[in-house]
Amino acid sequence: MREAGEGVAAVERALAIVAALETADQPMTLAELAVRTGFYKSTILRLLGSLIATGYATRLPDGAYDLGPAAFRLGAAFTRKNAIGHHVLPALQQLVDQGTESASFHIRQDAENRLCLFRVNSRHATLDRVEVGHSYALDRGAAGHIILAYAGQKGARYDAIRTDGFDVSLGERDPSCAAVAAPVFGPRDMLIGVISLSGPRERFGKAEIAKMKRVLGPVARALTQSLGGTWPAYR
Repeated sequence: MREAGEGVAAVERALAIVAALETADQPMTLAELAVRTGFYKSTILRLLGSLIATGYATRLPDGAYDLGPAAFRLGAAFTRKNAIGHHVLPALQQLVDQGTESASFHIRQDAENRLCLFRVNSRHATLDRVEVGHSYALDRGAAGHIILAYAGQKGARYDAIRTDGFDVSLGERDPSCAAVAAPVFGPRDMLIGVISLSGPRERFGKAEIAKMKRVLGPVARALTQSLGGTWPAYR
């Protein structure tokens, strides 16, 4: 008889394999999956059998593994059903149309990471490397610091965010990149996500940062209002 909770553990392991395939830049070998997940190869092979059968993973001709077609269908369904995108993407496009750096929308993923949910690249020839679906550390970068600030993080930087409504990072996540970010709220003053304008650090001088704040603030406020939130009375 199956032990209580055993089925849940198997599901969690299978999802860990899918997550490893999702975050990898290229297909993964069995050995690489074992290193990434910490599971025995025999366990991974057993679970991959089910994942391949249901379309969540696929085995390539060279023996490596990658996401299967079911992952694409889930992504398409999420895009279709996720109503927030109908509000966020036009806001990001509005910023880029005004000549800003690339505009991204980040949400909290877990205790340590944030997820880039939407992105509109700027019209500049050189861009920073922020991609939809990728995770980034909460404690590095302006978007992460804003998420932490509204989760109650203590410290002068977080106090300033709650007072001013912005954060700026210069080379924190990547020495060659920078960002200016502002929060977006929903009902009951809940932080829904963060809009970040990011690009090469050399385009983030004092004048450029001040201009980005003047453009970003009203867009973040309008998006907050369209999502049923109340924009704080910042300094």
